[in-house]
Amino acid sequence: MFSLEDLLGQKQGNQAVEQISQSISANPTVTNSAIQMALPMILGALAKNAQQPQGAEQLSNALQKDHDGGILDNLGGFLGNNQQANHDGLGILGHIFGNKQGAVAQQVSQNSGLDIGQVAQLMITLAPIVMGFLGKKKAEQNLDAGGLQSMLGEQQQQMQASGNPMMDMISGYMDRDGDGSSMDDLASMAANYFQRR
Repeated sequence: MFSLEDLLGQKQGNQAVEQISQSISANPTVTNSAIQMALPMILGALAKNAQQPQGAEQLSNALQKDHDGGILDNLGGFLGNNQQANHDGLGILGHIFGNKQGAVAQQVSQNSGLDIGQVAQLMITLAPIVMGFLGKKKAEQNLDAGGLQSMLGEQQQQMQASGNPMMDMISGYMDRDGDGSSMDDLASMAANYFQRR
């Protein structure tokens, strides 16, 4: 499985899981298992988009402009600022999943036991963290669009090699045409859940 500890290191990963589980009012263990499903789907979708030269170029430009990895230096502050997290996360998920976001959230919800609204909020929170991680790698290793494409491809292979069931699922979703849920649906799923609480 692929976890926040793999992405951020043990200490920061654990703290992030703790904070996210508090923000969605869920048990940290359940939250962590949902994260281990959602993360590969986000990374897998980014890798799939970056397989096209144009997609890799767009990703590279987005990282350059908005996601330099600075978010990871103050992750606690970011996780504490729901509005910023929501705005950034929705934009990123809309870009990488398009109208498949609702279907992806549904899948993670069914497999993790979290409410769909909790999963929507979880994905909205994870997306900027993943982009921050990629932005940091891009800066550290001076990667261009082609370098990013290779790095994401390797990451995807590792996740597939680890037998992560979510990787097959993401391939299926990204290849399937259909009118899944739109970006607004993910925002409203999360909003509905938190209003009901």
